[in-house]
Amino acid sequence: MANGTVERSPRLKARIAGVLYVVIIAMALFAPFPVAPSWLLRGDVSATLTKILASKSLYSLGGVAELIVYACDLGVALIFYELLKPVSKSLALLALFFRLTFVAIASANVLNHCAPLLLMSGAEYLASFNPDQLRTLAVTFIRLHTIGFDIALVFFGFHCVMAGYLFFRSIFFPRILGALLALAGLCYLTNSFASFLSPAFVAHLLPYTLVLGVGEVLLPIWLVVVGVNVPRWKEQASAAVE
Repeated sequence: MANGTVERSPRLKARIAGVLYVVIIAMALFAPFPVAPSWLLRGDVSATLTKILASKSLYSLGGVAELIVYACDLGVALIFYELLKPVSKSLALLALFFRLTFVAIASANVLNHCAPLLLMSGAEYLASFNPDQLRTLAVTFIRLHTIGFDIALVFFGFHCVMAGYLFFRSIFFPRILGALLALAGLCYLTNSFASFLSPAFVAHLLPYTLVLGVGEVLLPIWLVVVGVNVPRWKEQASAAVE
C-alpha cells in the first residue's frame, strides 16, 4: 500500500496542479471582463469608471477572482518545483522564485483594483476632495492596476520560460508542452516590455499572444487527464540523486 502511494504521488501532484491551473484560467478570464477590464483597457478609462460605479458588486467579485487566481498560483508553483526538480533543482528553484514574486506583486496590485471603489464610495472622510478630483484619482488607480499587472507578468513570463525549458528537458512530459509553455512565457515578456516602451504596439501583439498562449491551456489538460509518467519521473529523480 505504501509503495503504491509513493508511485502515485507524482501523478497525483500533477493532477492537483492541473486542477488548480484550470481554476486559474477560469478565474483569470472572469476577473477582468465582468464590468471593467482595468488591466486590459488602455483607452477610455473614464468609461470604465462609469461601469464600475454602475456594478460595484460585480467589480468587487473581479477582485475576489484575482485573489483566487493568486492563491492557486502558489499551489501550482510549489507542485511544479516538486515535479521538475529532478530535471534541475537549481532552475526549478529559480522558476519557483519567479512565480512567487509574480504572486506577491500581483496580489499587492489588487489594492489598486479596489481603490476606485473606495474613492467613489462617498465616505465622509473624502469630503475634502471635489468630485472631479476623486474621479481623477480613481482613474489613476485603474491605470496603476494596469501597470502593476504588466510588472507582475514580467516575472510570470520568466517563470514560464524556465518551467517550459524544464518540461522540455524532462523525460516524463511531452516536449511539446515545454516548448509551448516557453513560447507563452516569451509572449508575456514581449507584451509587458512593449507596454512599457511602446503601448500603441501592444494591440498588434494580442493575436500572437493568444495563439502562443495555447500552451497554457494544453498543459493543465495534460496534467489533469494524463498526469506524469511516474516510472520515468522516478528514473530521472534517481539519476539526479546519484
